[in-house]
Amino acid sequence: MMVQIVSEARFLQECMTMRVSVSEAKGQLTELVRRAEAGDDIVLTRHGQATVRLVPIRHIRDGKARRALLEEVRRTGSAKAAAGPNAARSQDFLYGDDGLPE
Repeated sequence: MMVQIVSEARFLQECMTMRVSVSEAKGQLTELVRRAEAGDDIVLTRHGQATVRLVPIRHIRDGKARRALLEEVRRTGSAKAAAGPNAARSQDFLYGDDGLPE
C-alpha cells in the first residue's frame, strides 16, 4: 500500500513539473527563477532529456540546524569516499631510480 502512495506522489510531482528546453529558458530565465523561488518544479532539458533542475536555496538560520546539516554532509561524503592510491607516490613515474627527472 505504501508503494502505491509513493508512486502516486511521484506521478503527481512529474505531472506538476515544468519542463523547458535550455534554448527556450535563455529568453525567460528571470521568470523561471521566480517560479522556482515560489516553489514550482522547473526542469531544463536538452534534446528532450532532463539536464538541470532549478531549486531555490534554503537559508538555514538556526545554528543547530546548520550544524546538523554540515554533519550530515560530512557523514555522507565520507561514506562515498573511495580509497585510492597514495598521493605521496602519485608522481613517481616522472622520476628515475636515481631520483632525477626522466
